[in-house]
Amino acid sequence: MGSLPRIVEDCMGFLQLYSDGSIYRNNDIKFKDSVVEDQPVIFKDSLFHKSFDLYLRIFKPQPSSGSEITKRPLVMFFHGGGFCFGSRTWPHVHNCCVRLASRLRVVVAAPDYRLAPEHRLPAALDDAVEAVRWVQRVASSTGEDYAWLNGYVDFDRVFIVGDSSGGNIAHHLAVRFGSEARDLDPIRVRGYVLLAPFFGGEARTNSEEGPPEEVLSIEMLDRFWRLSMPVGKNRDHPLANPFGPESPDPAQVKLDPILVMVGGRELLKDRAKDYAEKLKELGKNIEYVEFEGREHGFFSHDSYSDVAEEALQIIQRFLLRNSA
Repeated sequence: MGSLPRIVEDCMGFLQLYSDGSIYRNNDIKFKDSVVEDQPVIFKDSLFHKSFDLYLRIFKPQPSSGSEITKRPLVMFFHGGGFCFGSRTWPHVHNCCVRLASRLRVVVAAPDYRLAPEHRLPAALDDAVEAVRWVQRVASSTGEDYAWLNGYVDFDRVFIVGDSSGGNIAHHLAVRFGSEARDLDPIRVRGYVLLAPFFGGEARTNSEEGPPEEVLSIEMLDRFWRLSMPVGKNRDHPLANPFGPESPDPAQVKLDPILVMVGGRELLKDRAKDYAEKLKELGKNIEYVEFEGREHGFFSHDSYSDVAEEALQIIQRFLLRNSA
C-alpha cells in the first residue's frame, strides 16, 4: 500500500502542492480591506478570453453632470500575487483601480489571468497578450457589446501598468509590442509603469539577502518562482530574469517609455534598480523612482494613502509626458 501524498509546497495554507502533483487552493480568504465606494467611478466586468473564461473589470470615471463626454486614456492594470494569487475582484486590486481611474481621470481595464501552479508560465503572459488583443478588437468595433467602453476611450493613448508579477508581465509586453507596434493598430501603447516588478535570478542581490518584509520573505519569493516557472527551469529563465543568459538582448529591442517605481525596503528593490540602470545605459527611455522606507505593496495595498498620492502624481506626469 502506497503512502499518502505529502505537501511539498505550502503558500500560507491557501495554496498547497502535493507530491502526487495535486493542488489544494483555498479561496476563502478573509481580506482586511473592504471595497471602497468611489461614486464618480462606475465599473463592470467583461469576458475577454472565452476559452479560459477570463474576465476583465472596466472602471470608468463618470462625467460631471451636463458636461460633454471626453475621451480618456486607457490604463490596463495587471495585478500582482507571485503569479499564484490575485484577481480583479480582490478588494485591494479593485480599490487600486478605482483610485487610478478617479485620480488620473482615465479608464482602467484590469484583466485576470490564469494562475500557477495549475497554469505555469507563460500562461499568464499569454492571457495578458489576449487582453490587449481584446482592447484592439474593441477599438475596431462599433457593436453594442463594446459600447460601454468604446466612445469613452482614446485608443491612441493606452498605458500598461503592472504591480509585482503584473510588473513582470508589463515588461514582457513592452518587449513584445515594442517591436510589433504596427501589429496593435488601431490602438497605440504609449508607455509602461512597473510597480516593484517581480524579477528573479539565481544570484542573490543585497536587498534579497536583507531582512524580510512584513508580508514578504525570500523564501516566499523562491516558492512563487518554483510554483510558477515551467517545470525544470530556474530563476534565470527569461520569464524571470530580463538579463538572464537566454533572455533577449535588450539593446536590440525597441522599448516604449517605462516608469519603474519601488519601495526602498523591498526585497525586490535591487532587481528593479538594476533593471532601470541597465536599460538607461542602453539609451532606453526609462525613469526610476524609489520611495524611501516603503515595503512591497505600498501603493496597490493602500491606494488612498499620502505616499500613494505622491506615486499617483508621478504616474500622472508620466502619462501626460507620453501622451503628446
